[in-house]
This record gives sequence, structure tokens and C-alpha cells, in this order.
Amino acid sequence: MRPTPHKALATAALAVAALAAALLPVAPAAAAPPTAPSAAADACTPAQVVANGGFESGTSPWTQSSTSVITSRTGQTAHGGTSFAWLDGVGSTHTDTLSQSVTIPAGCSTATLTFWLHIDTTETTTSTAYDKLTAKIGSTTLATYSNLNKNTGYAQKSFDVSAFAGQTVTVAFTGTEDSSLRTSFVLDDIALDTSGTTTPPADSTRTPAAPSYTVSLSSNTSGTTWTGHESATFTNASSTALSEVYLRLWDNYHGTCSATPITVSNVSGGTAGALSVGCTALRIALASPLAQGQSATIGFDLTITVPSGADRFGYDGAFVNIGNALPVLAVKDGAGWHLDPYTNNGESFYSLAADFKVTLDHPTSLLVPATGTSVDTPGSSGRTVTTATASKVRDFAWAAGPFSKISGTSPAGTAINIYSVSGISSSDAQSMLSTAKSAVDAHAARFGAYPYGELDAVIDNNYWFGGMEYPGFVLDLVSTTALTHEIGHQWFYGIVGDDEYNSPWLDEAFTDYATDLAQNKTGTNCWNSVSWASSAEMITNSMAYWDAHSSRYSTVVYGYGKCALHDLRRVLGDTVMAKLLKDYATSHWYGVSTTSEFKAAAQAATTTDLTSFWTQHRIDG
Repeated sequence: MRPTPHKALATAALAVAALAAALLPVAPAAAAPPTAPSAAADACTPAQVVANGGFESGTSPWTQSSTSVITSRTGQTAHGGTSFAWLDGVGSTHTDTLSQSVTIPAGCSTATLTFWLHIDTTETTTSTAYDKLTAKIGSTTLATYSNLNKNTGYAQKSFDVSAFAGQTVTVAFTGTEDSSLRTSFVLDDIALDTSGTTTPPADSTRTPAAPSYTVSLSSNTSGTTWTGHESATFTNASSTALSEVYLRLWDNYHGTCSATPITVSNVSGGTAGALSVGCTALRIALASPLAQGQSATIGFDLTITVPSGADRFGYDGAFVNIGNALPVLAVKDGAGWHLDPYTNNGESFYSLAADFKVTLDHPTSLLVPATGTSVDTPGSSGRTVTTATASKVRDFAWAAGPFSKISGTSPAGTAINIYSVSGISSSDAQSMLSTAKSAVDAHAARFGAYPYGELDAVIDNNYWFGGMEYPGFVLDLVSTTALTHEIGHQWFYGIVGDDEYNSPWLDEAFTDYATDLAQNKTGTNCWNSVSWASSAEMITNSMAYWDAHSSRYSTVVYGYGKCALHDLRRVLGDTVMAKLLKDYATSHWYGVSTTSEFKAAAQAATTTDLTSFWTQHRIDG
């Protein structure tokens, strides 16, 4: 994804940045958590342990200071559904509390508390915190907010509470107002997701391997609802028997657990468990454990309901984007199952290269650009069946709408299709076609031939996120730099995969570096302008860190990341750096890159000791 400075960010993203900047400092808790987890690591069953976090099922099991805290009354609105928790907003000396006791499973290496918070106030001060909301877990204060943190709309807050694994603790919110002028603290969609295990599986092989997905879906007249069936065939590559798999239902982030945009039902080949990780993960216990080398198939009925909004999953008028909507298999390796939460600041989408055959039945009036190579055949009256096939891709995305389409072929032979929404001029569409042709060939010359057949780009200037990459399919603004960047992701994330949640620099920094090269930019002196916000800030930090420091994400991961690679090029020399990246792409073609592997490859390319280089550039791993 490419943040674009000349476009306004989404209200939620702005609110997160504003809250982070204004958040009152909180001293670290001096006391240790009350009860240490057992030394004998238990197996972790990933779960979401807050009950009724969206307040849609009454008040149980929440404890509230008055019956008016959990409400749906007018004056405030829910983040999702109809109910929310409204603390204070009285305008006189007042205290409201909300709490719930939760048990965080033992053995879980990751536990993350999240909630959505909206603050409005009639206080006029810009310097004094008169009214406050405190968020605590057990006796530990996580954060304190005040009237100074007022925002338009909701902002998500996230806290690592892994230290409380194996304990029963209380999640509590306390809102206090002084004697005049009201401040409302509105909470919704509170969740505490656990995943990971302190006992890694017997080997670190990534599994389930070689997935193959077969999908058949039919849309409504507008392309906003799709129903049908999906099956996934896979092999256990690990020496450890595989008794379960997890499906990632990423787009459930865009709804609520009581009204999920992605619905899986009638599972075959296994037994579905409860949704977890904000309802973006579904455990399926296999019918029988798979030994190493054995394969299995699961199948399920699927309904996709696209929400309103010019988003990577959303519709804006007649134009529909359907990114990350198909359930894909989560990855298990030496760290256990990767069940990280969805992030709206970047990406969480870690998956292995797979084959897709997707059949999309839709009204003929809708064009349907998609991942892979597409063939259209007549369907029933007034409908068309688009069959898209893609080999060795990590995901599958498509769009639907009455697009204007132009096509061309790059000098090296890649077919390019530009799909424009209404309002995009023909000259801008032609400019984007020209950009796509030159970008795909420039990246291919540096990193290896583009392997995905055609490349589709949907152009819409309403995208708040700038641009978004999928294999063979991108969403973008009218922007030469942004489109060159998204096409660069075909190599870094697409062909050379990575764990986007835990190592976002491996796709974003590398792609921004590739974009500079394609545009003949050398990054001269760009490292000279680096200024770190804290000792904890690293280029290699995960999205968990960047979600808590969202205003720094683009600066560090994109900006400092590509500057570090320019600096590495100056250390190694242009020729050696070019060979390093091409050889690295070749050796990780359709595989997964890690920071340690890239550092090892760079060190092997030179006799210069790079230890101090990695330290100076804060590249850790």
C-alpha cells in the first residue's frame, strides 16, 4: 500500500495520529502482574476472550456504573452495529465505569487488547485535561485520554497485554468529569485477541503448503454481494502432524462479529470452530491429522457482502473493490500459527504462493478485472461468466463496475489493462497505461520477468489509501509514483513474499527503493535527514508497533527504509547491489523473505563487515 501525501487520509487514520500525538504520558506500572504464568508452557488456543465487545447482546457480562453506560440512545453513534458504551458527557462532576473479567489463555505468546474510542467535548482549552478516561488491565494503567484528545469519528487503540497470559484479570475503563463542560468518552468493539505459543512446533517448515483454491461465485445486480462455494486443497510440509488449519477472513475487520461481511458455512473436510482475532480467523479441525506429505481438501459455502466506501474492500457508487475477501489459509511455522490482527495502516496478509481458479458470474454490464488471466463466456440472460486463473500467487482480488477500459502491451510483452471509474479523464487513463508499461518492464529488468500474464490496474482518485497491491491487480490514484510503487509490489510481496505484519519493511521499503530506481532517483543524502522518535524505533519494527505509532509508519518504513537500501547500494557499489537484489529475488522466487536472510545475502556479497551498517540503520533481525 502506498500512502500518498497529496491525498487526505481517512478520518480514522487521522484520528489515530491525533490521539497518538496528544496522548497523556503514563508512567510504566511498577508492580509486576499479580500472578506469573506457569513455567510449563501450555498449548495456546487462539481466541478472542472479551465477550459482547460490541455491546450488541445486552449488557452481560459487563459491569457498568449505571444502566445508561451501555446504550443505543441518540447523541452518539456506534462504531459497528447499534450499541456502544457512553461514559460521562454529563457536564458536571461525574464518574462512569465499565469493566469485564477475562481469562487470557496460558501459553499464548501474543495477547492484544484493542478498542475503538470516540471523544467529543465542549471544553475549549488546548492545554488542560479536565475530563479523563483511564484504560486498565488488572492493576496496570494502559493509557489515559482526556478532553485534549477529542476526535471526529472513532480511532482504534491497541495494547500488548501478553504479560498477562495464564491469568484472569479485569479490563476496566473509568471516565471522570469535573464540575463544568461535558466530555463524552464513547467505546465500542472491544476485543482481546490471543495467538501464538511459547512451545514451537517440532520444525519450522511453513505449512500448509502448495495451496490450491477453487472458487465459484455469483453476484447480485450491483456486484456488492457474492455467494457460492470455495474449496482449498493443501499439503502438510511439516514433520509435525497437522490436525487443524485456520482460514483468514480478513474483511470481517470491516464489519462486526454480529454482522460479518465474510460468512463461511457448511464446512466439509473438517469441523469449524469459533471465530477469533476480531472474527478474522476461523479454526477448522481436520477430519483426521495429516502426516508430512499428506494432502487434504476443505470446502465451504461463502457469502461476501461488500460495505460502502472507496476502500480496498468497499463500493463507491457503482464501482466495487473486493480485496482480501476470499478466505485463505494461515501459515504455521516455528513460531506457531500466524494469526495477527488486521491493520488498516498497512497490511497483515501473510500467505504462501498458491494456485487459484475463480469463476465469477455477474451482470454483463459490469466489467470484472481480477488477479490472473481472465476469460469471459456468456452466462444466463444478461450475465457473463469471468473465469480467472492464477498460478503461484498469494491472494486473489477483483473489482466490479461499469469501468472504462483501455489496454496495451509493454515493450517486453506484458498485457496491461487500465480500468477507470467515472471522472477519470481519457488522458489520465492513457498516462497510467504508459506508466504501467514502463514500470512493469523496469522492475522486470531488475528483479526477473513478470510471471503473472496480464496486469490489471483500477484507477480511482477517491482512494484514501493511495494505492493497494494484489497479485496481477492493483488499485491506484492517478499518480505516476504511486502506480510505479504498486506495480513494484508484484515482486516484493507478490513473487518474493514476506510476513507483512511482522516485517513490513521487506515489501514497502524494497518497493519504494525499486520505485526510485525506476524513476532514476538515487536517494542522494536522504539518510542525512533521519531523526528517530525514540530508541525503540526501528526500520524493522512490526505493524503492532506502527499501529501504536501510526504517524511515524510511512516516514520510517517507506522513507528511512528505502534510504537505508540506497546507503547499502553506496557501500556495495551499484553493480554488486543490482546483482544482490536480482539473485535474492531469484533465490526467493515464490518463497518467503526474512530480514535475517536478506542481511546474510548482503554480507555474502561483500568483504566489508556490515555489522555497524545494520546497527546504524536500525535493521534488526
